[in-house]
Amino acid sequence: MMIRNAHIDDVKPIYALLQHFSDKQLLLGRSLSSLYDQLRDFVVYEENDLGAGIIGVCALHVCWENLAEIRSLAVPEEHQRKGIGSALVRVCLEEAVRMGIKRVFTLTYQPEFFNALGFRGIDKGKLPHKVWSDCIKCPKFPDCNEEAMIWE
Repeated sequence: MMIRNAHIDDVKPIYALLQHFSDKQLLLGRSLSSLYDQLRDFVVYEENDLGAGIIGVCALHVCWENLAEIRSLAVPEEHQRKGIGSALVRVCLEEAVRMGIKRVFTLTYQPEFFNALGFRGIDKGKLPHKVWSDCIKCPKFPDCNEEAMIWE
């Protein structure tokens, strides 16, 4: 098993994994074009010894001077509760620290998961307006019930 930066050949498997959860309305889907544009944001969890390939994905998206977002965290149901999602988020947080970013937020339906990783709830209104550029593309906008959480 290994967590690594995403490669160009990973885009279609990432797209399929994100689409699976987007179809269930559990995260915002991404177009192939946006995945190619933002490929450097992504890390993947790969388990080649089982022949499973990519079994987890997460992105750290820089939003502003001192703010980034954990987004597109997805692990197939059969691989959940094995620490894969936590490991992916930790790698992204370590990258944020290396970049000098002191605040990382997420919008989630799984606040308990993020609480366990040191995030705390925050009022969505305290996030900069730039954050909402993806939200307008969401079918749930403006009636989203995701919780905003922050790691500082």
